[in-house]
Amino acid sequence: MADADNSNTPDLDLDNDTPSKDGWQEHAKTLREENKQWRLKFREAESKLKAAEVAVESTKTEFGEKLTKAEVAANERLVRSELKAEALKAGMVDLDGLKLADLSGVKLGADGSVEGAEALMAALKEAKPYLFKQPQSSSSNPGGAPKADEGKAKSASSMSAEEYAKAKAEALRKARNG
Repeated sequence: MADADNSNTPDLDLDNDTPSKDGWQEHAKTLREENKQWRLKFREAESKLKAAEVAVESTKTEFGEKLTKAEVAANERLVRSELKAEALKAGMVDLDGLKLADLSGVKLGADGSVEGAEALMAALKEAKPYLFKQPQSSSSNPGGAPKADEGKAKSASSMSAEEYAKAKAEALRKARNG
């Protein structure tokens, strides 16, 4: 029997319940055409997938390179800032003197600290002492820093009667001798 709803099945010969030769050939042709369409769609999807994979890999490589460059730049800035701090601590007069330094011995440690900065400053001090402040050999105040109360006048109300009399006599003597 022929099924009216299913157009993909071949017509049956009602006398012997076998499909006609023309029906099978037509059905096979239809299936081949459908198969061809699916293969074309698959190949198209496969080529799009490969193109997308290539684009992803390209983008991954590009951003990997950008990330590496950014990390290197950040590490260089960190090393330069740490060297500036170390240079100021060592007494460097002009930080442009760091441009003269050989930074090959300075490395960024795993913990983010700069290794070799102190040794670099010591070598720079020895090789180019004019870049650093010279320690003063003489002092204008060899006695050390004055005490906090020294040189400060006491108020009359905080003095004892004896201290007040001495301070008053000293002030009058200074005023007369002038």
